[in-house]
Amino acid sequence: MVQGGRVGRQTLACPIALHPFSSQSMPYENWPEGLYTLSTQPSLPTLIDFAEARETMVREQLQARGIQDSRVLAAFLAVPRERFAPPDQAARAYEDCALPIGAGQTISQPYMVATMTEALALRGDERVLEIGTGSGYQAAILSRLAARVYTVERHPDLSQRAQSVCHELGYTNIAFRLVNGGQGWPAEAPFDAIMVTAGAPSVPRDLLAQLADGGRMAIPVGPEEMQTLLLVCKGPEGIRETPITPCRFVPYIGEGGWPVP
Repeated sequence: MVQGGRVGRQTLACPIALHPFSSQSMPYENWPEGLYTLSTQPSLPTLIDFAEARETMVREQLQARGIQDSRVLAAFLAVPRERFAPPDQAARAYEDCALPIGAGQTISQPYMVATMTEALALRGDERVLEIGTGSGYQAAILSRLAARVYTVERHPDLSQRAQSVCHELGYTNIAFRLVNGGQGWPAEAPFDAIMVTAGAPSVPRDLLAQLADGGRMAIPVGPEEMQTLLLVCKGPEGIRETPITPCRFVPYIGEGGWPVP
């Protein structure tokens, strides 16, 4: 995802420096929690607490823009976004923008993740399908709010890394699946909610078929250059679509989406 239409950008930190307690580099996963930024003295990097950065992000990027669901806000305070960013992007994890994660994909802007998550109005007992695992951050947020999350991805490297990070963090209610062409997880349908983290030309019929009666879907729909985030509700009177905000996501590839580039 690139960025929501109603928001700007805020820079929190410089690029990552060496581990502050050693002159040698070490695996990122073994670093203590913190933002590592370059200081005026290269041998003395500045350490800024990631937890503090999360709190600032929730307060200034989410609450200040109208995100009100207390369960959603608590999930964003609990999930360490920096773990889902590539190591060379970790110091930028709480900036007000999307970040590249490889394979032409991104970890979405925090505000957009929160907007889509709040739109699903999860209570805690739902089975949720996510289309586009990406970094795994959205799945981790959903795992704090739903009973079970099913997430699908077409890039093996991204799926594997997301699984590893979620396993390390103890998120055990997430199931992962690689897809090639087809979309969703028909064998596990119907789902109470569906989150689509890629822009489609229209709402894919195969996903509507996997949405339970009374279910809700958050999906970006429109041209590749710019989409509108829709809340799609499946009720006894049919399908109702409600526009939420302009946005721009990476393309939805496969059945009901854009052709493989």
